[in-house]
Amino acid sequence: MLDAPSDDMVLLRPVHFPAGPVHLSGTLFLPPDRPRAALVLNGATGVPHGYYRAFARWLAATQGIACLTYDYRDMGASATGPVHASTVRMSDWALVDQPAARAEMQRQVPGVPLWVLGHSLGAMLLPLQEGIEQIERVIGVASGLVHHTDHPWPYQALARLFWFGHGPLAVRLFGHLPARWFGMGEDLPAPVYWQWRRWCTTHGSYLPETGTDLPPADWTRSGAKVKLVAFSDDEMIPPQCVQRLGQQAYGGHNVTDTVISPDQAELSRIGHIGAFARRNHALWPLLIA
Repeated sequence: MLDAPSDDMVLLRPVHFPAGPVHLSGTLFLPPDRPRAALVLNGATGVPHGYYRAFARWLAATQGIACLTYDYRDMGASATGPVHASTVRMSDWALVDQPAARAEMQRQVPGVPLWVLGHSLGAMLLPLQEGIEQIERVIGVASGLVHHTDHPWPYQALARLFWFGHGPLAVRLFGHLPARWFGMGEDLPAPVYWQWRRWCTTHGSYLPETGTDLPPADWTRSGAKVKLVAFSDDEMIPPQCVQRLGQQAYGGHNVTDTVISPDQAELSRIGHIGAFARRNHALWPLLIA
């Protein structure tokens, strides 16, 4: 079953917390008894935190793990104005918002091991962040360093259009990325798109910018164990890109990577986003094992 008998006893608590000059909004899922760990779930680009609700509830109900889900600034529940007026960058989400969420989790649920589960963007820039010394475990799900030539065909044709065709045209026309039109989740601020585009069309992604525009990547500051999960049918972040993140950004330090195919969980498809869909709950134990 997806939910244990104690599912109705999971406490859901709305949270609002500071992140630099703004406040972020999310939900804290608390198990009925003292949690064995406190997990911050850093979402993927454009994916609202409500998408992770069933997974977070499962963690609290069946695994005894408290879970914090939240939206990055100027997105979803954390939006405060029109998206076209936002100046936020993807690096702000990673370097300011994600550490702020960890600080909030430690305030809400102190005295237990701190875990981070990062979906896609959610684990990409952890080695650059402050405060990683406090993390005990990292689970990266479909998170990697991708160049647009890494995608298999015909998906690569769609990616090239997104970066060199209709994507930039739409951003220039509307002043933001109308991602809902493309079936890609929440609309995104223009600076997020342009930085995302640069990283996905540059070999090494953001790594050439570390030490200059971005902090240096130094995962040796953390003693956390890192599990990077790739999916065999993920066309957006193929398995080799996940392995590249572990070796080049995390430096292979305490890193293990695994590739999961849909048939391992008796599923027909997982892809890049599907791991946290309620219909794919059979996969969830494999993610946190």
